[in-house]
Amino acid sequence: MSSLSHAVRDSSTMVRRNLLHALRYPSLTLNLLLTPVVLLLLFVYVLGDVMSAGIGGGGADRSDYIAYLVPGILLMTIGGTPAGTAVSVSMDMNEGIIARFRTMAIHRGSVLVGHVVGSVLQSIASVVVVGAVAVAIGFRSTDATALEWLAAFGLLALVALAFTWIAVGMGLAGPNPEAASNNALPLMVLPLLSSAFVPVDAMPGWFQPIAEYQPFTPAIETLRGLLLGTEIGHNGWLAVAWCIGLTVLGSYWSTALFNRDPR
Repeated sequence: MSSLSHAVRDSSTMVRRNLLHALRYPSLTLNLLLTPVVLLLLFVYVLGDVMSAGIGGGGADRSDYIAYLVPGILLMTIGGTPAGTAVSVSMDMNEGIIARFRTMAIHRGSVLVGHVVGSVLQSIASVVVVGAVAVAIGFRSTDATALEWLAAFGLLALVALAFTWIAVGMGLAGPNPEAASNNALPLMVLPLLSSAFVPVDAMPGWFQPIAEYQPFTPAIETLRGLLLGTEIGHNGWLAVAWCIGLTVLGSYWSTALFNRDPR
């Protein structure tokens, strides 16, 4: 068996293992999934009329705000899911299973690949569920072409991959699952500091550069452009650059921590 087929076989086994863990212990996944759904319903049905007055020059209605809000909620869903990955990685490191894997004839990188691919699949599944809720309450994307839908899906997967690698590193760096969960907290907070809920122009002047150039805002604005036909501008290449940079940084960081961890 070639080294490539060996790596693929072991990685697929680890992916299956992590997905089975998610099915057997669904409480964390459900908590991370329910948060964006609750926020979506809260901002639409409780704050929608007030928030919609702040976009579109004050002439937007609730349906306009739903269209504005949903891309941000989808990215927030992805930002929340890797927190579970950080906890899962930390649990593996502290419960001794990784030490057992190190003694077995398996491809070394398959353990990390299993966590990453499993988390990305969970993120995409969560996005589908949140997207279904959004459609049920009135979200529509009638102008997007099949190519734009495919690009939007690819962007979501790329963002999920980037932040999952960062979360894996946070899980490896944390001495215990509680610390790993705290390390991953910024991944859940960053979307709140983006253009997910209100335009960047409506924020205080000193804060606008922070909100505009952090990782989530370019991705959100690109997703809005693909699904709603708004102007993408520089946000497209900036979102891709953030994703590639975070993926490279996260994979290098995670691999280095995993290879030197004595646990």
